[in-house]
Amino acid sequence: MTTPNKTPPGADPKQLERTGTVREIGSQAVWSLSSCKPGFGVDQLRDDNLETYWQSDGSQPHLVNIQFRRKTTVKTLCIYADYKSDESYTPSKISVRVGNNFHNLQEIRICSLLFREKERKDGGRGGRTER
Repeated sequence: MTTPNKTPPGADPKQLERTGTVREIGSQAVWSLSSCKPGFGVDQLRDDNLETYWQSDGSQPHLVNIQFRRKTTVKTLCIYADYKSDESYTPSKISVRVGNNFHNLQEIRICSLLFREKERKDGGRGGRTER
C-alpha cells in the first residue's frame, strides 16, 4: 500500500483504503514464496480472507518476494498475523529488503512483532492481534 502521510499503528488497512488514505498496489507486483504447502500459497496469502493463509514447507528463512515491474515507492506495508491461532508459526521478526533484483537486495528495516490480545467492546477476548 502507498500513503501520502504516515499511517497510524494498528489502523485498519481496508478502512484506510476506503477513505482514500492508502492505495493497495500489491496487484501490480509479481509475488513468489520460498516454499509453500499445496493449497497454502500466494493465492491464500493475498485473498483478503483471514481464515486462509500461507504455510511454508521448507527450512528457514521463509521468504515472500514482491517484485514490481518498474521502480515503485512503497510507503506502508501491512501484515496481518494472528498469534493466538498460529502460535509458534507466527514470525517474531520480519526483514524488509529492497533492490533492483533478487541478487542485490539490501536490508532496510527489521521489524519485531509484538502481540497482545485485543479486547472486544463486549468485554470478551478477540482472536485478532495488534502490532
